[in-house]
Amino acid sequence: MSTAEKTRAAERTRAADRERKREPRIADEHGRRVRGWELVLRYLLLLGVLALTIGPFLWQLSTSLKGPTEDIFSSPPKFLPSDPTLHNYERVADTIPVWDYALNSLKVAAANVVTNCVGAALAGYALARLRYRGRRVATLVFILAMLVPVEGIIIAQFTTMRELGLNNTLVGVVLPGCVSALNVLLMRNAFLNLPYEIEEAAFVDGANVWQRFLRIALPAVKGTLAVVAIFAFMGAWDDFLWPLIVLSDPSRFTLTIGLNYLHGTFANDERLVAAGTIIAVAPLIVLFACLQRYFFRGVGEGAVKG
Repeated sequence: MSTAEKTRAAERTRAADRERKREPRIADEHGRRVRGWELVLRYLLLLGVLALTIGPFLWQLSTSLKGPTEDIFSSPPKFLPSDPTLHNYERVADTIPVWDYALNSLKVAAANVVTNCVGAALAGYALARLRYRGRRVATLVFILAMLVPVEGIIIAQFTTMRELGLNNTLVGVVLPGCVSALNVLLMRNAFLNLPYEIEEAAFVDGANVWQRFLRIALPAVKGTLAVVAIFAFMGAWDDFLWPLIVLSDPSRFTLTIGLNYLHGTFANDERLVAAGTIIAVAPLIVLFACLQRYFFRGVGEGAVKG
């Protein structure tokens, strides 16, 4: 290669380097360099998803804080209330016994969380770590149970509760969902990710199956257990169809059923409905805020700690 060609090649290399330096790049979570326009596009997509998911909740919150003289159907819509007030929440409590309904929902949800965490952990550990005949068949049964729609078995559930004398009781509300097939499979997968060598060492040291479960396996899957707790609480707190069928005494109604009276009595008062919606959603936000650090740990479940 002649001297002139070497000079031109060096100039092209320097020009390419200057071009790369002018183009802003940022490393992503995997260490790959990302162009500036790609980063902008990502944030635009994230903002769009955020608007679709959080937007309706923020609009309901804004509506619940607007006074009776403020127009909530103005065009263009006005997001921030001009004179915020908590009077709508007081009216919800005056219209229906909302705190009694919330207490009933809390009892059902708390019982659902306890039964799902205990039952799913025990069943998941048995499916993942114990050796016995029919283990694969049992796993297949839980998978098939997820494919059955609730509407297809709700009549059988109601008949069972009636035969057991549990109609119109909170126990009858809790019992059909006390152990979810999805939660069992989540715990099974979490236990499968644990190295067998740890339990083998404990077995050599003389630990029985309960000691291995309580002292070794269960503390290592706290993230998945938090996911199960959140799913169980949300499923019980938001459930409407089953409590509506099994309960007939208004004093035992859950919050989702009780809030339905706001639609029937005050169908045109959107402020009242919005305030009731915020009351129903607030406990879910508090629960997730308390368990979020365990929730996001579920991705790396089963890692060996040094």
